[in-house]
Amino acid sequence: MYTTDAVRWKKHLKDYARANRQQPTEAESHLWQVLRNHKFGIRFRRQHAIQQFIVDFVCLEAWLIIEVDGSIHADASQVEYDGGRTHDLQEAGFLVLRFTNEQVLRNTPQVLQTIREHLQLLLPASQG
Repeated sequence: MYTTDAVRWKKHLKDYARANRQQPTEAESHLWQVLRNHKFGIRFRRQHAIQQFIVDFVCLEAWLIIEVDGSIHADASQVEYDGGRTHDLQEAGFLVLRFTNEQVLRNTPQVLQTIREHLQLLLPASQG
């Protein structure tokens, strides 16, 4: 399992991840209902620590991260931070997919199709 170190988890990330799980955005909650309990054919985790980051969703088996971005992610400084974060996660070997809240809530079938296509590329034997 790929995660963060125990010290970083206990000191900095555990409470933040727990709070995010307890108060998800509407879009995160909506997507989680599809991804949870192997409903998508593979296990996803939510608000999972990887290095110094908490990612919205991750399939560790496929090394696939899914981020659901609200309007704050359109801010120039946040775009720069997200780019660096995505780069760091890709350098660690993960593929990062980003969707806006609007995409998840208004075009769920297309979002799910994109996730399925990437899972099939990353895990050809997976039914996704």
